[in-house]
Amino acid sequence: MKPHTTSIAVEPSRRRAFGEVQEKAAAQYLIAQGLELISANYQCKLGEIDLIMRDTTCLVFVEVRFRRSLAYGTPAESVDYRKQRKLMRTAQSYLKSLQLTNRAPCRFDVLGISPGQKSGSFHFDWIQSAFEMA
Repeated sequence: MKPHTTSIAVEPSRRRAFGEVQEKAAAQYLIAQGLELISANYQCKLGEIDLIMRDTTCLVFVEVRFRRSLAYGTPAESVDYRKQRKLMRTAQSYLKSLQLTNRAPCRFDVLGISPGQKSGSFHFDWIQSAFEMA
C-alpha cells in the first residue's frame, strides 16, 4: 500500500515535551483520517506501543517515529526487524490481556514524522500494514 502523506502545523512549546507533542499530533492526524484512538503509550514488560487505534475492520498498532533530518533515511526506515519483533510481542501481550488473541484482526502501521516546510509544522508519512505478525 502506498504511504499517505500530508503536513499540518504544530508548535511545540518545550524541547522536553517534543516527543509528547509528536505523539499527540500523530493521534490527531490519524483521527482525522478516520481512525479511533483506543490507547496511547501502552506499556507492558515486553515493550511499548505508541498508539493503539481502531479502523472499521481491525485494531491498528502504530509505531510513531520522528527524524529531524532525512540524511540517514526516513523515520519509517528506522523501524528495523528487531523493533518489529518487539512490537509484535507487545501487541500479542495486549491482545492476550483483553482475551482477544486470534479473535481480533489487526495490523501494524508506521507513522513517520519529519519537519514540515513551515516552521513548527510536521510532515506525516503514514505506512499502513507496514509489516505483518510473524
